[in-house]
Amino acid sequence: MKGHTLMRRAVLLPLFILFSLSHAEQSQPISDVPKMEELTNTSHQWSNLQKVFQEIQLKFSPPIVRAAVLCFIAASISSAGGIGGGGLFVPILAIVGGLDLKTASTFSAFMVAGGSTANILCTMFINCIHGGKSVIDFDIALLSEPCLLLGVSIGVVCNIVFPEWLITILFVVFLSWTTSKTCRKGVVSWKLESEVIRRNGFGELENGVRRDESNGENEVIKSLKEPLMGEVENFKISIPWTKFGALVVIWLSFFLLYILRGDRDGQSIIPMEPCGEGYWILSSLQIPLAITFTAWILHRRETSNQQEILGQTGEKPPNLIFPIMALLAGILGGVFGIGGGMLISPLLLHIGIPPEVTAATCSVMVFFSSTMSSFQYLLIGMEHKEVALIFAIICFFASILGVVVVQRAIEKYGRASLIVFSVSTVMALSTVLITSFGAIDVWRDYARGEYMGFKLPC
Repeated sequence: MKGHTLMRRAVLLPLFILFSLSHAEQSQPISDVPKMEELTNTSHQWSNLQKVFQEIQLKFSPPIVRAAVLCFIAASISSAGGIGGGGLFVPILAIVGGLDLKTASTFSAFMVAGGSTANILCTMFINCIHGGKSVIDFDIALLSEPCLLLGVSIGVVCNIVFPEWLITILFVVFLSWTTSKTCRKGVVSWKLESEVIRRNGFGELENGVRRDESNGENEVIKSLKEPLMGEVENFKISIPWTKFGALVVIWLSFFLLYILRGDRDGQSIIPMEPCGEGYWILSSLQIPLAITFTAWILHRRETSNQQEILGQTGEKPPNLIFPIMALLAGILGGVFGIGGGMLISPLLLHIGIPPEVTAATCSVMVFFSSTMSSFQYLLIGMEHKEVALIFAIICFFASILGVVVVQRAIEKYGRASLIVFSVSTVMALSTVLITSFGAIDVWRDYARGEYMGFKLPC
């Protein structure tokens, strides 16, 4: 470390001296004693040179390159399940890349946005070449998105108030439970698929032959080959633009509210006391906003007589289950500092949503929530924007690779349970990494004698 410091000073010192001499010749001081303004200017120039060098060092340092490679692998695995992968990105950037937690979190938001964008584009392309059938269930996305955004805001406040040790314990308990449930779901799906393949023969299954047997086996056969591998028809794409536009309106409404509210330090487009009454009034407006959007969507569904939420299954879960799950996932995601996709995906699988629909729908929800976080980071003036964009591009191409590989595997072997195993793998790795990272922070705070109780939100 000392060698790097000496090398940096050796590179920057000649530039600083040359710049200072040229400045001194132009200013023509009347005395040999430097003025305070000149000292301020030269120190500012030195600071700017250091920032430029640190930016270059951040882009090309070996730890950053190693972190980029690991993030590429993590994004490939996460994309198959339609989850963001923030639970893997943050520990990798912090432990391997050597970034501080704040910078790692901002980078993670951009990386998740890049990966989810690739997921949506790949899903739409696959729909085009397989008859235009949409795997994305926009009804679930519409019912979930308002409460998901509300839950994230509540969870962020809880993250500030709760002590680090409590957050770590909650994370271990919840992620361990959901990981176990998801793994069992994957094993059950794998056994059912194996039984169907054994009885019908993989050749028949691959050609789309279905048996009219009741319940489980018929549903498994459908989920193996449809909607991912539907019959090839005209090359077209079917997007419910009205529902997609409604999602955009929801996103813009919350985004406008965030802009008006600003942050806790009073940085807003309107004059506001830092963390004052106006800040909390605008924050509380998210509650009626989420309730209004959810009620409006439910009312439209009832008046349009759409009896099925899922276009791919015959079962119809209660409408309110999706906003409740989204609110829970958003709160926990805000508390743990990760995206809601890794939390809502296992919940959707648990209530019987097919893996293909779960992955595609979660990608849409993760896209809107991650872009919201990314824009907020840009508004507050985040550092290293170029590096964050590079990582986002890396995750974009990694996600394309992951989706293509998994789709080819499902097409070849007829096992949609691979998506479930992808989700459980990401959750297991995230549980281990974030738990270890949190435990280290808790022990460090304890060793320093820092306060480890509940804190005020401001």
